Amino acid sequence: MVVVIANNLPPAVRGRMKLWFVEPRANVFVSGIKDSVAEGVIKYLFESCPANSGLLVMQRINKAPYYKIWGMGDPKHRIAEIDGLQLIFEKLGMD
Repeated sequence: MVVVIANNLPPAVRGRMKLWFVEPRANVFVSGIKDSVAEGVIKYLFESCPANSGLLVMQRINKAPYYKIWGMGDPKHRIAEIDGLQLIFEKLGMD
């Protein structure tokens, strides 16, 4: 399974994503594609989207912790790895 959350995707990329994914909400894509296809789709996304797309991609994998997270662009969501576990840190709106 792959879940893609973006702030803004180029129209061509968004249209192509609809070949493999359902879009239950604007710029949120979910698909049960196979691992080999998922890696190609993720590579396509990172090659085709500008940095301001704010991509957050989560993929199910077959070893613990059973998911992998990729991020690009949005400084509000920082991905960190602690003891092999990927976590998403989000800044609070307070100064």
